[in-house]
Amino acid sequence: MRVRPGTAYRGRFAPSPTGLLHAGSLVAALASWLDARAHGGAWLVRIEDVDRPRCVAGADAAILEQLRTCGLTPDEPVWWQSRREAAYTTALQRLIDAGWAYPCACTRQDIEAAWLARGVPRARHSARPYPGTCRPEHGGLRGRAPRAWRLHVGRVIAERGLPVPLTWRDRRLGPQAQDVEAAVGDFVLKRADGLWAYQLAVVVDDAAQGITDVVRGEDLADNTARQIVLQQALDMPTPRYLHTPLVRDARGEKLSKQNGAQALDLRDPLAALAAAAAVLGLPGPAAPEVPHSLQGWIDAWRERSLQFGP
Repeated sequence: MRVRPGTAYRGRFAPSPTGLLHAGSLVAALASWLDARAHGGAWLVRIEDVDRPRCVAGADAAILEQLRTCGLTPDEPVWWQSRREAAYTTALQRLIDAGWAYPCACTRQDIEAAWLARGVPRARHSARPYPGTCRPEHGGLRGRAPRAWRLHVGRVIAERGLPVPLTWRDRRLGPQAQDVEAAVGDFVLKRADGLWAYQLAVVVDDAAQGITDVVRGEDLADNTARQIVLQQALDMPTPRYLHTPLVRDARGEKLSKQNGAQALDLRDPLAALAAAAAVLGLPGPAAPEVPHSLQGWIDAWRERSLQFGP
């Protein structure tokens, strides 16, 4: 189920409060805000604090203040994923009732051992797809204690009649395809530590907030196919996607909090915004004030978005 034609545009920026926004974060925030404004739509902010052990106290409030300093303010009240437990529980139960989610007892070591037993060595810099060890048709838990819940990807694809590989179109990157079962396997919906997995939380929240367009960093493009499979399983609409260019450090690695990216220096907000706009291929500031420059970038983005398509 795709976004219905004529549906009013609703976009969002969904930062994780594991630290403050950095230069790469601002690129995604600015792009999502510009896309919403250029389409005359609403722009929402959602704090993705579902991974609570990694969240930094006070980072959510600081991120919202960073956005305000840059003139990027949401059109509706901010959502926090940590307050959405009931919605995720309901979604998981729906999948269980449909036979599309099952408990898993495997550790990472178990998954690695299963592949080595098949004579498949690990490829460098790549995660192992789940081999389906705990699938019901493979014997299930076999008396072991459940640790996590997984989506039965193959069953969803077969019963929903989804193509293999799954295909979609990214507004910037163009046609995309992924064989989710082969590349990822049955991915986690609820983790062994009891926390909700990103994939389930983002799909449920995008649907609940009526998001029609997801504009986010290119590092998240690989998640799209999994999210489309989940959307299909839960009868939720599939937004349009646009993945923005990444900001890289001197070593060519993408800026990230895990890599120690420095928080935005917002003593000069216009300079920070201008740097983000440059990454997006937009012209320099149209005026020495943030509001006027943002308007100039909206106009430029509106022209650019004709290349991206609806």
